[in-house]
Amino acid sequence: MKDKEYLDRFEDKLQNELLRLCTSYKMLNGVLLKTEDITDKWDEFAPEYLADAVEQVNEYPTVSVAWAAYLGMGVAYSWDIDWDTFKAAKYQSFYGQQGFDDMDEYIVKDILCISLESDEAKQIETMIRACAKASIAHIRNEQIEPQSQLAYHIFARTVKVMFKIGASIELKLLGYKFEKTNLGDC
Repeated sequence: MKDKEYLDRFEDKLQNELLRLCTSYKMLNGVLLKTEDITDKWDEFAPEYLADAVEQVNEYPTVSVAWAAYLGMGVAYSWDIDWDTFKAAKYQSFYGQQGFDDMDEYIVKDILCISLESDEAKQIETMIRACAKASIAHIRNEQIEPQSQLAYHIFARTVKVMFKIGASIELKLLGYKFEKTNLGDC
């Protein structure tokens, strides 16, 4: 129970930090945009993503964290375009030709249909890289024993937050926004 509370606090703190960072870059407006459909897709993809990312974490820590945001963007885009078709998509359908290694470029170019040389792609890359670096710094500040069970859970929570940040960025790019409504007013 103690670890769960610690992990929940870690996740909330990281999410708030990345939300502020994305807002300062004008990629978000201080609110995490999300849907249950997209969140559920992370729950489905997480075991496979973690298996891929954990293999990369020692040599490419930024990649292992950052690709979750690209995955979130791809899922959010699919949700907007035709969720009835894409809700059955498998994790590997977001792979590039080199599998996990070029997932970022595949999602940007082939799913989001953004030229890799465009200013928009560069802005997305800059934002996701900044979030990944901030996430890694956040993990290191926790001073957790490497390769421990707690380190794995911290990593899992980190990539979950990155997925949600990526999905939120894509939803904003697609024109979604959070609006309060007064349902009681007629």
